[in-house]
Amino acid sequence: MSESHATLSGGKRILVTGGAGFIGSALSAQLVAAGHQVIVVDNLVNGKRENLAGLPEDRLRLHVVDIRDEAALEPLFQGVEIVYHLACLGVRHSIHSPLENHAVNATATLGLLRLSQQQDVARFVQVSTSEVYGTARQVPMTEEHPTFPMTVYGAAKLAGECYVRAYHETYGMPTVVVRPFNAYGPRCHHEGDSGEVIPKFLLRHLAGLPKVIFGDGTQTRDFTYVEDTARGILLAGFRDGVVGETLNLGSGREIAVRELATRVARVAGGVDGGVIHAAPRPGDVLRLYADAQKSRRLLDFVPTVSLDEGLGHLLAWYRSRGESAEQLLRQEVVCNWAPGAGR
Repeated sequence: MSESHATLSGGKRILVTGGAGFIGSALSAQLVAAGHQVIVVDNLVNGKRENLAGLPEDRLRLHVVDIRDEAALEPLFQGVEIVYHLACLGVRHSIHSPLENHAVNATATLGLLRLSQQQDVARFVQVSTSEVYGTARQVPMTEEHPTFPMTVYGAAKLAGECYVRAYHETYGMPTVVVRPFNAYGPRCHHEGDSGEVIPKFLLRHLAGLPKVIFGDGTQTRDFTYVEDTARGILLAGFRDGVVGETLNLGSGREIAVRELATRVARVAGGVDGGVIHAAPRPGDVLRLYADAQKSRRLLDFVPTVSLDEGLGHLLAWYRSRGESAEQLLRQEVVCNWAPGAGR
């Protein structure tokens, strides 16, 4: 299956919630590059204005709005053809603030669906998460794998998925659900309760500090470079034959966290501060390993950036920022699920 440039590009009015965030900003940039008018909705709790720096103002507008504020959102939906819903609060946030996490990740999704239905949006793309599966019961994990989330974040994102599918079944809304596995790359989070393992490992290595592994490090993840993930999400808004579908976005490779620490050290070079082990994170998923054949078939989704290559890109990005690893690590919270760990 192939997609002409003309089909993906040119002139659509597209709303991206969470579009100033890590994955959202990569998606927003790709949409702008394809010639679309992009409305970014982001309350900047996790997103950053700087993530959108350099994008033309006549093609992209940032509206600092919380997705729970339907009155403020309603006028932004005028004339919108595609909605990409990425805005969320993350897995570690859900451990210390479960009610707020549910309100943003589940209830607000229902509100966005209502607004999209009112404006007759041509497609609603729900960006969910591999966390809805919980720990793998069989691998690789297809979209038919049982959903058994282990955190409120995973449960709330699954509830959001269910609302999206309900709007498709009940009202005929053209919806697609995508489940990205673990993304990494430039603009990823090391700070507060958004901090992820790869940037935390990398910055700690650069600072000569030990990398902290929660548990024994045998837990596995399937990492996909952010530009690949964003491209898969973009395609879900344009491809024919995917309405009503649920699609994994992953590399189809797994790596144990303790092996990841070794890979980060090898790519970054210099003195390796080693690792230390801490108590397991509450609700930690022990194994994730994507089967993305369905996305390959329906979206032509094929990740192009290897883990080592992507780690190299992230290393270069950190070095280009003009801040030392030590300076950046002032924003790190090691056990970033505890109360007060957020920004």
